[in-house]
Amino acid sequence: MSQLPALRARLPQVTQKPGVYLMKDRLGSIIYVGKARNIRKRLQTYFMPSGKKRADIKTRALIDSICDFETHEVRNEEEAFLLEGKLIKQYRPRYNVSFRDDKRFLMVKVNLNDPWPKFSTTRLKKGDKAKYFGPFVQAAAVKGIVGWLNRELGLRNCRPRNPGEQDYKHCNADIIRNCSAPCIGKIERDSYLERVEEACELLSGKGKRERLKGLKVEMEQAAMRQDFERAAKLRDVIMNIERALSPARQFSRGRGVPTTIQPKEDLAELADWLSLDGPPEIMECFDISNISSTHIVASMVRFKNGLPDNQNYRRYRIKTVEGQNDFASMAEVVRRRYGRILMENMKANPDFAEESQEEAVEALRRLAEEGKSPITLPNLVIVDGGKGQLSSATTELQRLGLGGLPIVGLAKQREEIFQPGESIPVSIPHDRGALKLMQRIRDEAHRFANGYNELLLRKRVKESLLDDCPGMSPAKKQSLLKKFGSVARIRKKTVEEIAVLPGFSKKSAEEILNFLRSN
Repeated sequence: MSQLPALRARLPQVTQKPGVYLMKDRLGSIIYVGKARNIRKRLQTYFMPSGKKRADIKTRALIDSICDFETHEVRNEEEAFLLEGKLIKQYRPRYNVSFRDDKRFLMVKVNLNDPWPKFSTTRLKKGDKAKYFGPFVQAAAVKGIVGWLNRELGLRNCRPRNPGEQDYKHCNADIIRNCSAPCIGKIERDSYLERVEEACELLSGKGKRERLKGLKVEMEQAAMRQDFERAAKLRDVIMNIERALSPARQFSRGRGVPTTIQPKEDLAELADWLSLDGPPEIMECFDISNISSTHIVASMVRFKNGLPDNQNYRRYRIKTVEGQNDFASMAEVVRRRYGRILMENMKANPDFAEESQEEAVEALRRLAEEGKSPITLPNLVIVDGGKGQLSSATTELQRLGLGGLPIVGLAKQREEIFQPGESIPVSIPHDRGALKLMQRIRDEAHRFANGYNELLLRKRVKESLLDDCPGMSPAKKQSLLKKFGSVARIRKKTVEEIAVLPGFSKKSAEEILNFLRSN
């Protein structure tokens, strides 16, 4: 049954200001993220009958899948653009194409600790104690502003960190009056740093109005003198400043992003649905990734108070299972995780002993409350899968004496929650925060596991180049990887560095390097 009439009825309550909108399917998953100058008008193009008829095949498929939407209002179009990109990277909706890669917005960087600081543009913020401005939506405008500031204030843009007389011989910036030539002492460092600080203030938005007012007056005067070339350049500078330096908030992970997620309420609701003793403040979720039989891996993600606890994520390579067997793989990873927790607690507390299944869990909880537990047990364990995966995990917990640990399985097909000893699954409505919380931790475990599998696959592809090298044997391959670590590092070595290894001659080393560097 079409949801369009019900969605259309909600349009009068939608804001007409800039912002982003998130389309959701019947399971509550985000399938599209978009931005708009006027959110209500943009949504009307989806939900009005005439809009659907004019849409292309892909958009009609999207409209047919929409069962719900949510909106987030921002202050201007630039903020909408930034937030749209951030949310697409976070949720990776299947109907979005733009921003799904890891391309970042442009920033301006200056390191005030350099002898003669200079401004540059970058897309990656590093922990190098430099000062960063942005991110900026309008990349061309930002580059224009940096170039204009360098010329206007006489700031250097040469490569050397501390330029000297030798660098000056190969530079014409001073001759054409684009640089104050600090490399040969034409300006004192304090005066140069004052100019840098002036540029920093403008890039951070301070004094923008006054600067624009002065530039407009200067442009008008140039036009009156019929110096139209100068007037056109000033016009471009004004446009760049207005486009690039509009106030916009930075939307980073876990901070500054509008959200409807309510972790405390979701946890309390989940506890009611699953009949837990209290809100599961710590949850751990397991997922198996066996895209190929070469590398079968597992992931464990940990949520604390309803939010990701990234530092306590773990990933595993399955060691004892041959072929693709999700049940056995789940058993192995659960055994390794909670066997490790028991072992670490026994090491830290020699008097710790488990007399029964229930008492082991209670004892570990007590140690955690007393601050004596190096690794705290979760309040809820979640396995990605149905009865089979749940049964395998439950059996391993019982063998470890942790049968009293709450555990459930979340099946993807109908989003049903299975509990040990219960034949009928728990079905939480798809619009409830409790289920959305379960979906978030399950999807995070899935993402983390697949990412590890892809990492190993890329590493395997690189290492397989050695198999095709002339005269390569398994012993030689093992020797090279043990010594240098990777194909990329081997490429950088010299013939002499490889030839000293047992079984290699200069000729064979040269053949290997030639092969690797040509591939």
